[in-house]
Amino acid sequence: MKLGQHFFMDRAAISRMASYADLGPQDRVLEIGPGSGNLTEVLASRAGHVFAVEIDPDLAAQLSGRFSNVQVIMGDALKVQLPHYNKIVSNLPYQISSKITYRLLSQPFETAVLMYQWEFAERMAARVGSEEYGRLAMVVGFFCQIEILEKVSKMAFRPVPQVDSAIVRLLPRTNRADAEPADFMKLVEGLFNNRRKKVKKGLAALGAGPRAMAELDGDLLERRPEDLTPDEAASLVGAISKKSGSGTLK
Repeated sequence: MKLGQHFFMDRAAISRMASYADLGPQDRVLEIGPGSGNLTEVLASRAGHVFAVEIDPDLAAQLSGRFSNVQVIMGDALKVQLPHYNKIVSNLPYQISSKITYRLLSQPFETAVLMYQWEFAERMAARVGSEEYGRLAMVVGFFCQIEILEKVSKMAFRPVPQVDSAIVRLLPRTNRADAEPADFMKLVEGLFNNRRKKVKKGLAALGAGPRAMAELDGDLLERRPEDLTPDEAASLVGAISKKSGSGTLK
């Protein structure tokens, strides 16, 4: 498997995964990494349209034309222009889990049901202040409510990977703080690059000056990044956005 694919073979688990997304004929579903098309087949039978993004040209060719309502997009999911969709259901390629998650979170959707390595899913759902809580959990927690729906045995895949997996559902938050996705992600990355330092040190490293930080909650500045909730972190975004002259966030 030159691209590290592990094909999802458990038919019952595939059916449950699709069911978690509550699909209907009105839905336009994005699937990243369809591989052999086992999940694609179920999605096509339940949704109105499926966009399947596949980087492997051989697999893309095998999938093209199999289903009348599936459009195969050959290319790198991190780089191709994504179509308009309202739901995402994917057994994600594990080697791009972080990067593709950040990309998907920055664009609108109604529901995402995604397969991750079990330990990665645990880090996504980590609680504030825990050892596992980091950039990933803060970003995911800002944009979405996260549920780990079930653990999937490694035996459900071929070839068999070394670890178990998890099916995760993400539902966009409607009450989150107002911050531009790109600004928020830049802030979080900067803060966790200075994880062992106080927040004020991380902001300074991002270019926030004394005047900008004087407008912020002083208690937050004295904490460490892993002790901030996602919304508390979002309240700090103005300090770095002002650096670029934008003044306030849209």
